[in-house]
Amino acid sequence: MKKISKIIFIALLTIVMGCNDAIDIRQPGRLDAINAFQSVDDLELGLLGLYNQWDLTPEISLASNFCDEISIGFDSGGQGLALYGFVQTPATASGADFWVRNFRVNNRASILIEAAANIDPDASELAQYNQILAEAYFIRAYANLEMLTYFSTDPRNDSALAVPVIESVPALTIQPDRSTTGELWDYINSDIAEAQGLMNSQSGVTRLSVDAINAFRARAANLRGDYSTAASLAQQLLTAYPIANQVNYQLMFLDASNSEIIFKLERTLNDFYDGQVNTGSVGTGGGWAGSIYAFVSATLAGSPYFEMDRKLYNMLDATPGDVRYDVNVAPTSVINPDYATDPDPVNTDIIVIQKYQGSEGQPLMNDLKVFRSSEMLFILAEARAAQNDLPGAAALIKQLRDARTGSAQPLPVYGSQAEAFGDILDEKRIEFCFEGHRFRDLKRLGVAANRGIDRDVTDCTQQGDACTLPASDYRFTLPIPIVEINANPGIASQQNPGY
Repeated sequence: MKKISKIIFIALLTIVMGCNDAIDIRQPGRLDAINAFQSVDDLELGLLGLYNQWDLTPEISLASNFCDEISIGFDSGGQGLALYGFVQTPATASGADFWVRNFRVNNRASILIEAAANIDPDASELAQYNQILAEAYFIRAYANLEMLTYFSTDPRNDSALAVPVIESVPALTIQPDRSTTGELWDYINSDIAEAQGLMNSQSGVTRLSVDAINAFRARAANLRGDYSTAASLAQQLLTAYPIANQVNYQLMFLDASNSEIIFKLERTLNDFYDGQVNTGSVGTGGGWAGSIYAFVSATLAGSPYFEMDRKLYNMLDATPGDVRYDVNVAPTSVINPDYATDPDPVNTDIIVIQKYQGSEGQPLMNDLKVFRSSEMLFILAEARAAQNDLPGAAALIKQLRDARTGSAQPLPVYGSQAEAFGDILDEKRIEFCFEGHRFRDLKRLGVAANRGIDRDVTDCTQQGDACTLPASDYRFTLPIPIVEINANPGIASQQNPGY
């Protein structure tokens, strides 16, 4: 959050990190949650610290580097080559990051929730107390939906293995087995129900609200295959948050407009994320989102080590006047129309990514958009296609294209569900490039849409011929990381297929 200082965050870490992992185990000399959180104001500080654990840069890195959003840049020092080559093992950073980071959020949310039970707010504090709890339950649910998305082989199969359900602050010796996907869904839904019952705020886009809960529910229902619920929630939010026009779309990615944003994570100077991200890796550490792609700035001179995949560029360039071209392609890029036959395309065709060109005078630092109304439009379009309303799905895709080009575009005509799903994924590849959606979109819908990772052949043949990967590939489910197996050997027998 933009107004949280490093001082508050460090103070909070001192409080929370001093807490034992098991809230009921009292050790001399340790500051546990019961003593750390003694008032509603303490809980508020704890909540701000919990927000500070929430980051999207790992999702953005995975979707860009593993999928088909980037090519290896002319200024590369070898960053990210393994993930670009589809290397995914229990020892690689992606599985470890998604596992450790989200369980850490789950644990810290649980500490806050359990500590709150020992605080008796007075009447003037009750609304704030309930709001704090609602947000803590929501953040815990969000972390667990992330783990379900990435570690369950099939989020629509209740019998598939997911991750352990840890509903309270665990003992230090816990070595849990994996829970089923159905059990994890129950945990997520229970937390969201708690959040809904307690939430009393609808203030702004940088603090969780009723609308953010509904956006989460729409995304979750879409993942679950509950298209009726997903469509109802998405339509409600799309009505409340109209799609941005061209001017506001550009301003949104400069952090100068909140048009169509339902909820975002703010990033500001001197906060915990003010710095270089772990370059070329899906490692925990955060940082400026734009530094996933470049060292200095989103310009040709800014040392871009990742550039835009040429096939993605061609999709952006296909429609004159599409504002998404201007948002994503830096004007300093070097565009070579003969790139496909050029003997040295790495140095003659340089497409610099500028979705995160910076704000507050800091290059590469921008707010992270968690829920936008355009995502709700895609959820609604997917639901209509799944319900065989192909003209309804086409009308929504046209609505988005009209907004992004500022002019009426042809109405798509879909002859089958697969064709509709494919066009939805193609359009979403453009709309949400470099925002962390591509990996989970391909996992959820790629098989039904006949889509997978599809890089430009000129780019990928320069880097080991890692050009395509079907959405059915086992690597669209992350492995249980070796750090978990080392600490919890029994879980090794429950490793995901292929690893």
